Amino acid sequence: MHSAWFRYVALHVARTWHADPTPDGCEAYRHHFTSVVLEELRRIEGFRGAYVLMRDGHVQVISLWESYEAVQRFAGDDIDRAVVEPAAAALLVRYDGHCTHYEVAVAAI
Repeated sequence: MHSAWFRYVALHVARTWHADPTPDGCEAYRHHFTSVVLEELRRIEGFRGAYVLMRDGHVQVISLWESYEAVQRFAGDDIDRAVVEPAAAALLVRYDGHCTHYEVAVAAI
C-alpha cells in the first residue's frame, strides 16, 4: 500500500448513536448536524471529529474523542446517555437513548 493513500491519526474513543429520521428528516438532520451540532462539538476540548452515516432512512453518528474525559465534557457524568436536543428530536421518529463507546484500536484515514 502506498503511504500517500492514508494517514494515521491518534484517536482514543468512538461514540456511536443511532436514529430514524422522519420521512423528510434525513436531509434536515444532516443540515442540523452540520450547522448546529458540529459548531457546538468543535468548542469542546478533546473532540476530534464525527461521521454521520445514512442508509435507507436510518442515521448512525460516530463522534471521535481523545479520551473518556473528553466525552464527559460533552455528555455529562452519564456518558452513555444520548445527548439529543429538542430541535434534533423533532426531526426523528425514533432514537437511541444511549450511546455505545469503543476504544479505537486502529485509525487510518
